[in-house]
Amino acid sequence: MAVTTGNSGVVKVIASGGDLTAVGEVRSFSIEETADTVESTSMGDTERTYISSFTTGTVSIEALWDVDTAGSNQAVFDVGASVDWEVLPTGDASDEGYTGSGIVTSKSVSVPYDGMVEASFTIQTTGTITAG
Repeated sequence: MAVTTGNSGVVKVIASGGDLTAVGEVRSFSIEETADTVESTSMGDTERTYISSFTTGTVSIEALWDVDTAGSNQAVFDVGASVDWEVLPTGDASDEGYTGSGIVTSKSVSVPYDGMVEASFTIQTTGTITAG
């Protein structure tokens, strides 16, 4: 497996049902997948045992806040909005990424006195995260 830098990464998002469009001014993003476990230990066992249960995920996006939200596609990040998303760690020309649907669960804007205004968005995934 080849290693790569993240400077070509792309995040695409759209209100559910439209065509995916790149989010402007992205500085970083991450995707996290987790699985719940259920304890399956029974009497007579000497060690605890577990089985896999529900899976879930989150997509986190850090971007420079763009006043022109229509051009940056940051307007779709209304808390509570349903969105479709795609993250491409190695760039738009790559098919190596992840896709899914989710709900925007948080949006924050940070305004330092000596730096760039930044925005953070979090999407709680719903359903399957597809790698491809």
